[in-house]
Amino acid sequence: MRYKFLMTILLSGIFLVSNAQQVKFTEYNLDNGLHVILHQDKTAPVVAVSVMYHVGSKDENPSRTGFAHFFEHLLFEGSENIKRGEFMKIVSSNGGEYNANTSQDRTFYFDIFPSNQLELGLWLESERMLHPKIDNAGIKVQNEVVKEEKRMRNDNKPYGKFDEKIFTHLFEGHPYSWQPIGSMAHLDAAKLDEFLAFFKKYYVPDNAVLTIAGDLDIEKTRVLVAKYFDEIPKGTPVVKSIFELKPMTKQIVDTVYDANIQIPAICAAYRVPGMKSRDNKVLEMVSSILSGGGSSRLKMKMVDDKKTAIEVAAYNYTLEDYGAYITYALPNNNTSLNDLLTDIDAEVVRLQTDLISESEFIKLQNQFENVFVSNNTKMINVAENLANGYTFQNKNTNDLNEQLTHIKSITREEIRDVAKKYLNKNQRVVLYYLPTK
Repeated sequence: MRYKFLMTILLSGIFLVSNAQQVKFTEYNLDNGLHVILHQDKTAPVVAVSVMYHVGSKDENPSRTGFAHFFEHLLFEGSENIKRGEFMKIVSSNGGEYNANTSQDRTFYFDIFPSNQLELGLWLESERMLHPKIDNAGIKVQNEVVKEEKRMRNDNKPYGKFDEKIFTHLFEGHPYSWQPIGSMAHLDAAKLDEFLAFFKKYYVPDNAVLTIAGDLDIEKTRVLVAKYFDEIPKGTPVVKSIFELKPMTKQIVDTVYDANIQIPAICAAYRVPGMKSRDNKVLEMVSSILSGGGSSRLKMKMVDDKKTAIEVAAYNYTLEDYGAYITYALPNNNTSLNDLLTDIDAEVVRLQTDLISESEFIKLQNQFENVFVSNNTKMINVAENLANGYTFQNKNTNDLNEQLTHIKSITREEIRDVAKKYLNKNQRVVLYYLPTK
């Protein structure tokens, strides 16, 4: 009897934890096509207002790269009702914070305010969408800002050209072959009309998701959303180009020299499926087995035991159309780069051959559950994760709540088979990243 009582308590606890992990939301469309997602959480008097536009560097003209990232900056210039440079001042003077980021597939703007400033956040984002200030003066200012960012993050940063060189080979024939920062020469050559046309095409309500998360009243928020976004006209439907790449059948080897480094690096990168694929989630688990934490296989072997590497990692760079599975290592004690690659390859082959142990598998699932919970503790993270589900998972906003179920359904056999399917020597780019002589 006591055993049954304890089991009931245990199962109830599991049920409560599972319920706590569910993110409730309300979603609907405005007549202009804007998709709206609302999540109420009164834990703290904070609200996150975000807009995700389904436009990234993938949508650019190959002779005008960098436009999407440029607009990440340009749309902070102001609007018909916000003077140039005032956007940031308005946010900070009302106790808020703001930011934006651009990837190959989307641009994400957000503002975080005390919940009594929700209406202000909605007004700011509606101004950005309805009538932003796009003129030659703002373009000139932001051109210099972007150039300085490129110098800091790419040209003068150690290993700053790492992703660029990998993607050039891995995605030849696809817009993923260039980085979101783009070409400064392309931006210099672009005219005002080109910037206006890019905005008119992509920064429209029917190519965006407005997500609001935090201390809000659902019905009152719906009224405010209508007040500020109903008047924005619908755009011309965006038709996404489809890029099909031929499978990689032979290893590509390249060498890159970087004046900003003293320690060389070795990299092996594989082209893998995009974020809609179940295999993509399996590859996330493969990454965790190989280098997720101090007790992971590569770190224990190469950093702790053999002491041949000062750093080693494996990670899944997830994108909409495809992904890049990247492994790399930096040598210790003058270990040769080829020896490092041999050790990494040996652990990959081990994964392709042997099932991970039951205890390692349980540990892996627990790690992913902890990551899921921690990723959804901040309102801005919840807003972004909900928007990602709608934007990239066939308009399935509830993908956020299904992720743990997907992870728990992955088997040890699946981990072995996915590693065997994608992580092969004839399907990769090997990059020797060396200091300039």
